[in-house]
Amino acid sequence: MSNFKVFVGIDISKESFSACAIHSPEEIIFEEKFPMDSHGFKAFIRKLSAFPKESILIGKESSGCYYVNLFVYLSQKNFNCVVLNPLIVKGVQSMEIRKTKTDRSDARRIAFALYTAQHSLPQKSFLSHEFRELARERERLSQQIARLKNDIEKALVVLFPELERRVNIYTEGILRLLEKYPSAWALKTAKTSDIEQILYSKRGRALSVTAQQIKQWAQDSIAQFFPIREILLQSKIKELFFLEEQLEVITEQLKRSCEEAALCQDIEILKSIKGIGDTTAMHFIAEIENINRFSSPKKLIAYCGVDPTVYESGKFKGSSRLSKRGNRHLRRVLWLMAVSVVMYNSYFREYFNRRRQQGLPYKKAILAVAHKLLRVIYAMLKKKTTFNVSHLPSPCM
Repeated sequence: MSNFKVFVGIDISKESFSACAIHSPEEIIFEEKFPMDSHGFKAFIRKLSAFPKESILIGKESSGCYYVNLFVYLSQKNFNCVVLNPLIVKGVQSMEIRKTKTDRSDARRIAFALYTAQHSLPQKSFLSHEFRELARERERLSQQIARLKNDIEKALVVLFPELERRVNIYTEGILRLLEKYPSAWALKTAKTSDIEQILYSKRGRALSVTAQQIKQWAQDSIAQFFPIREILLQSKIKELFFLEEQLEVITEQLKRSCEEAALCQDIEILKSIKGIGDTTAMHFIAEIENINRFSSPKKLIAYCGVDPTVYESGKFKGSSRLSKRGNRHLRRVLWLMAVSVVMYNSYFREYFNRRRQQGLPYKKAILAVAHKLLRVIYAMLKKKTTFNVSHLPSPCM
């Protein structure tokens, strides 16, 4: 049973925050607005001082960044703070007949949601979300890099198509060369010795092409002269170098944060599944936070948003599709993990092949693998055991 007696919902804006404290939906203690400054923080604390700290649960809806300083302040004062899934708050809102949208009404709904969901909320500080935010920043950088690489490839189709078709353009030597000479037209007038110096000035992946070959391709190229496109390509290459450097910094910080949060054991458990590496394991753990938040594998599947939904009305039965109501970041990393284990893990590959033989198209077969993978991961993290095929049912079952 929950020991909380006071439930405080907070709705925050840039300049102020509204708070509603209740004992129950029928018993509101206070509703008040406070300025978003040190005086407002202290006034809020004084308002709560009439109750024991251990009896107070403070929550807000997951959105925005304005709450961070307030929640850090409250956590340092030993208050229990949680960030609620918007779907929980929406469920409270849907029970009301009249639709109202004010800071005060939002704070009240959050307080009601805390009261309603108090027994199922994870007893964990919102500060665990910082690790997740770091993982999401890494995800954002990775997506930016992927888009940028796509733009660079499109630019080279016009500026130097022969190079784009024949070599890996993402070795540092090739990128440095294109940063200096961003087209076949520019390379035509470059000295072979200068090309060679740039190609081999940095240590890295061995190149399968010589300076003489690149010079010859440039001279025979069908590319025409596009000075503006050359400038844009140079700019994109500079941006790519910067983003890759930032990605490396964030990745290292993510690893350190993982160690500080004592999550290394869970990550090693995931990595025991062949096909799951450091990065995907860290992202997965960052999103679920703690496996004990989920009372069953079905809850974890629903949190990922890969649970099926079916629309039925009378005799009509709609087609089944993914709910996609869960965590889209977790859904993305789960898909990458499922594809990878099919490639590198014989147990999941066998299961995938069987589902394909049963007539499932590729994407649905991968989704079936994702479901099985989640169930296996759930059991492993709960029992703190590594992957062992002998402890699993046959993939043909």
